Amino acid sequence: MNNLCADIGYRSINHYGEELCGDHVDVVEQNDNSTVIVLADGLGSGVKASILSTLTSKIISTMMAAGLTLEDCVETIAATLPICSVRGVAYSTFTIIRLVNNEEADVIQYDNPLLILLRDGENYDYPKTEMNIGGKTIYRSRITLQEDDIFIAMSDGCPHAGIGTAYNFGWKRKDIIEYMQPLFYVGYTAKTLSSILLDEVYRLYGEKPGDDATVCTVKIRKRQPMNLLFGPPSNPDDCNKMMSLFFSKEGKHIVCGGTTSSIAAKYLGKPVKPTLEFIDKEVPPIAEIEGVDLVTEGVITVNKVCEYARDYLGDNTLYEKWSVSRDGASLICRLLFEEATDINFFVGRAVNPAHQNPDLPINFNIKMNLVTELSDSLKKMGKRIKVSYF
Repeated sequence: MNNLCADIGYRSINHYGEELCGDHVDVVEQNDNSTVIVLADGLGSGVKASILSTLTSKIISTMMAAGLTLEDCVETIAATLPICSVRGVAYSTFTIIRLVNNEEADVIQYDNPLLILLRDGENYDYPKTEMNIGGKTIYRSRITLQEDDIFIAMSDGCPHAGIGTAYNFGWKRKDIIEYMQPLFYVGYTAKTLSSILLDEVYRLYGEKPGDDATVCTVKIRKRQPMNLLFGPPSNPDDCNKMMSLFFSKEGKHIVCGGTTSSIAAKYLGKPVKPTLEFIDKEVPPIAEIEGVDLVTEGVITVNKVCEYARDYLGDNTLYEKWSVSRDGASLICRLLFEEATDINFFVGRAVNPAHQNPDLPINFNIKMNLVTELSDSLKKMGKRIKVSYF
């Protein structure tokens, strides 16, 4: 078993004037070491296309999660979805990526634009085997995974962008590869890479997409532990125990909260050095403690991180802000969203007297709710989360 894991992120835009997207992505964890990703594109757009793509992705992902072979799944779908008598094309096309033990990718492609694989910063021409199942031509590939591999799957709304405007025949696959290659070494998350590509697709459509467009990116990377300390323990006698456990953990260390940072500084025998620089007027300044990677204010900063996390799981429109800003919330976002794969929360249950002012909208329950919301959001991003209370 290697130390690799998959960062998976996807985003869609709807056909102009449509409320529903005709594309659908499903991600199913078969077990700790196997993940199935299905991107389905329903014929046309609107409600009919949405139903067809959702049905396709759900059938495939459910069957594979139940242990059926790829051949059985594809044959079922191929037999279930007929060819449109008017257009002569399938009612739904699909791309399947099955990651096995974080060592191999099993890729099945039916009528979607061919999957792009960036390896070592270059386009990798992976082998493809042509199969005929139920009268449909399907391509299958088995690819041994390497660290930093980036898989980019998309619906045909992406290469169709710009037809008749920016490009005569749309945004060709080689153009998309050339656009994404410079981003290989930047370190963006899979979700952000999908957002960057889809933003360009939206621009090429003149902000009026002529088709549904979806991008699903899978980034193979090494596991990276991260630790976040938030709040002092309910029993002051547990301070040393909490700190020793926190600082003994592998990976970077984030300390949130004024009282918490004071306890951490005392444990390390180092002073807290506040910066007093308001980079973002909504986020309190950060501080510095030798031996700690990041020191921030508590509730207000973590609340902002939760706000960015909600957006990240949705349209990811705020990534341009937190990906470059130097305020405490943005720095936490980059560490948790981009760097970390396994995150340990150390949460103190002590009640802060400063939060008991009835004029302040902060109380103990809000603090606990923030921890719950943030950990749930990070789980949805594919992170492994462990929360320890003191």
